[in-house]
Amino acid sequence: MRDWAGKRYWLVGASDGLGAALAGAMSRAGAEVILSARSEDKLIALGATLPGRASVQTIDVSDNDSVIAAAQAVGTVDGVVFLAGVYWPFSAKDWNADKANAMADINLTGLIRVMGQVVPAMVARDSGHIVITSSLSGFRGLPGCIGYTAAKAGTMSLAECMYADLRKTGVEVQVVNPGFIKTQLTARNDFSMPFLMEPEEAAQQMLDHMGTDRFKKSFPWIFSMVFRVSQFFPDWLYYRIFK
Repeated sequence: MRDWAGKRYWLVGASDGLGAALAGAMSRAGAEVILSARSEDKLIALGATLPGRASVQTIDVSDNDSVIAAAQAVGTVDGVVFLAGVYWPFSAKDWNADKANAMADINLTGLIRVMGQVVPAMVARDSGHIVITSSLSGFRGLPGCIGYTAAKAGTMSLAECMYADLRKTGVEVQVVNPGFIKTQLTARNDFSMPFLMEPEEAAQQMLDHMGTDRFKKSFPWIFSMVFRVSQFFPDWLYYRIFK
């Protein structure tokens, strides 16, 4: 198990949902957390509720200058957790260019921007902990998820590439692939969401994984099996099941 006491972690995307819940779990475990997102008011309000040391640094992951400035202001950290993301459900029949572009730019390219500012320093000192939040939806394309599943597949692939390159170094890389979490984003869904988790439950599963030396965790376990096994389905069967 990892000792969180005195460790300094930068949580990018901490103002709501899973990010806010993870900030609470990490703070209770003894870590110092730097809370980042676009909404300073939400971050300040969240920080005031935490039992441990917490600070606020605004960031817009879609703006490279903002990412560079935030990383410089945060300075050296023991770990970075990327949780930033946006989501709107729609299909290719109702393509919304602005929303699709935003999902790609924030969920995936935003991650790449942040990693570009923190990975080189961690590699140089041969120490660091990187945690990337992907999704069960990243395993294979789904109907009605233009933009989101593609971005999450990209985050999963990026994490795998980073792990392959850094696994023999002092820089640890992990990825988590949660299912449905009850947030303001999933509230946009008009379909049944099996195994819907509260943010606090998902945050605890995430923190438990972060305390191990394992690379990947997909949860809830039973629900995740559907997505993992579906990778081996022939197309005709997969699209019939997931129509």
